Amino acid sequence: MPIIEINLKLFHNITQIEEFMKIVKLNGKKLPLTNNGELSLFFVGIGSAFTKTLYQTNLLVVKGKDHLLVDCGTKCSQALYELGLDITEIENFLITHSHADHVGSLEEVSLTGRYLVKKKPTMIITEAYQQILWDKSLRGGCGFSDPKTGKEASFGDYWNIIRPKWLPGYPRETWEANLGNINLKIFRTKHVPDNARNWDTSFWSSGIIIDNRILFSADTLFDPDLIDSYEKLFPIEVIFHDCQFFKGGVHASLEELKNLPCSIKAKMILTHYGDDWKKFEKKVKEYGFAGLGKQQVFYQF
Repeated sequence: MPIIEINLKLFHNITQIEEFMKIVKLNGKKLPLTNNGELSLFFVGIGSAFTKTLYQTNLLVVKGKDHLLVDCGTKCSQALYELGLDITEIENFLITHSHADHVGSLEEVSLTGRYLVKKKPTMIITEAYQQILWDKSLRGGCGFSDPKTGKEASFGDYWNIIRPKWLPGYPRETWEANLGNINLKIFRTKHVPDNARNWDTSFWSSGIIIDNRILFSADTLFDPDLIDSYEKLFPIEVIFHDCQFFKGGVHASLEELKNLPCSIKAKMILTHYGDDWKKFEKKVKEYGFAGLGKQQVFYQF
């Protein structure tokens, strides 16, 4: 599929990271699930949970013949459809936490896979989070939908499972999995409730490090220790970080993130923001961030 290269200078302060990253625009009728072997990130959406002009922050990772969808929110199936891709064509999933903008299309994936296309997708998931995802999100729509046996179905009836390996000795709970040529480190985050003291007193949520070079925070409160600790462990080239434009709530705010070191902000691209993003473009630039993330373009590394 042909692609159009985008001038990096349009994305605010991208200077340090242009050595590692190229931004290209999808130019065709169908979003591809393969490439020539480069690591490519494509945000199906870039918005927060309640945006009306942006899709939700769900991330497609592609590398050679391998692909992974990180989160699958309520609008994800529609967004993929508009990109020429049926949700049943996605073979591999990883879910960071259980809010609807991250899991809302999973029931459709489960039911269409089992009863329409007769093929199980694969999910990278820990045993602890599988229980949470099934019991608190999917069981109500999927557990009692097995006309063949009349018995309650289980998570494994709908999904193939890849169990990540726990990595001891890390600064917080961290797991590792390999999906073909894509290496993933899954780390716990501090997201909800808003008064959580640290990651292990929070409800289950996570972010990922891809190929030891890209950090995707997913949803998190302001947590400088998260960035500092993994920056010391891995040669992180680019950080895609959750950001809201107001104070309070359960996401890192722009005014909090601006206090990070300049070297960190220079390689930080902000995601999961609201419909009013145009009002804050100037501040994002003045504060020294690499810029706002763009949906439906390829970030190629």
